[in-house]
Amino acid sequence: MAVYTDITEDDLKRFLTDYDTGELTSYKGIAEGVENSNFLLHTTRDPLILTLYEKRTEKSDLPFFLGLMQHLAARGLSCPLPLPRRDGQLLGELSGRPAALISFLEGMWLRKPEAKHCGQLGKALAELHLAGEGFDLTRPNALSLEGWKVLWAKSADRADEVEKGLQDEISSELDFLGSHWPKDLPAGVIHADLFQDNVFFLGDELSGLIDFYFACNDLLAYDVSICLNAWCFEKDHSYNITKGMAMLEGYQSVRPLSKDELSALPVLARGSALRFFLTRLYDWLTTPAGALVVKKDPLEYLRKLRFHRQISSVAEYGIAP
Repeated sequence: MAVYTDITEDDLKRFLTDYDTGELTSYKGIAEGVENSNFLLHTTRDPLILTLYEKRTEKSDLPFFLGLMQHLAARGLSCPLPLPRRDGQLLGELSGRPAALISFLEGMWLRKPEAKHCGQLGKALAELHLAGEGFDLTRPNALSLEGWKVLWAKSADRADEVEKGLQDEISSELDFLGSHWPKDLPAGVIHADLFQDNVFFLGDELSGLIDFYFACNDLLAYDVSICLNAWCFEKDHSYNITKGMAMLEGYQSVRPLSKDELSALPVLARGSALRFFLTRLYDWLTTPAGALVVKKDPLEYLRKLRFHRQISSVAEYGIAP
């Protein structure tokens, strides 16, 4: 469910008078996504995406997100592009919410990606990291070490309801990561949420990246670890080393990882697994019964975290150390 705020046709038409879009012919809500309300608009010119930013998205972050998409597109990355209003601003208001029009990106996300798709994803991620250089706005990662502690404090007392012994295990994991988290690796703009549904393909060819609303500044190799977790595990929770090798080789064909980045990858992967475990755990424990949001199983990422805890060499991910 990703339409939290309803809009009327009359309000939408008034909103569009501030843009050079042509006439509205139809619109419909988009069901996928969890953070904001999204609509597909058809006009007499081009299809567009309308996004209404809900309360979980800070309005103060929107210049970073929208400006970043402009910057990346100008550097050649295939991603949606915010449309300026007639006054040059990228942000308007509709139904009491900050709202933006975004160009429509052709393609579909893959339910069952293969190694060849993982290779293209790795290449696109590296291209994003290079294209992000020179972007003059910054946004700290609110879902890094300190943010994890805040999330955990809200869930720890009930964690054993999900699995016995979880409270002690995650508390120990946070202590470990606090002591071992790398600090001196290459950093820059990262996507931070490059799951399968944020990568579009036309046939077997990657057509672009979407949904930059978790983007921030952090370690580039941390973004790589997020993709390892999101793309390279099977439904039975086993790690697919062929997919991992393809993704890492694709990334390194554009931006080679340093020895320090490779050495840190198991710790970074533990951290990114913990990050998604904690957000899922919080939602699992706090989302009311009957809510329209589909809760995601936190134990999926707990299993991934436990896998990374057993890694003794980065070679086990499919890449030479």
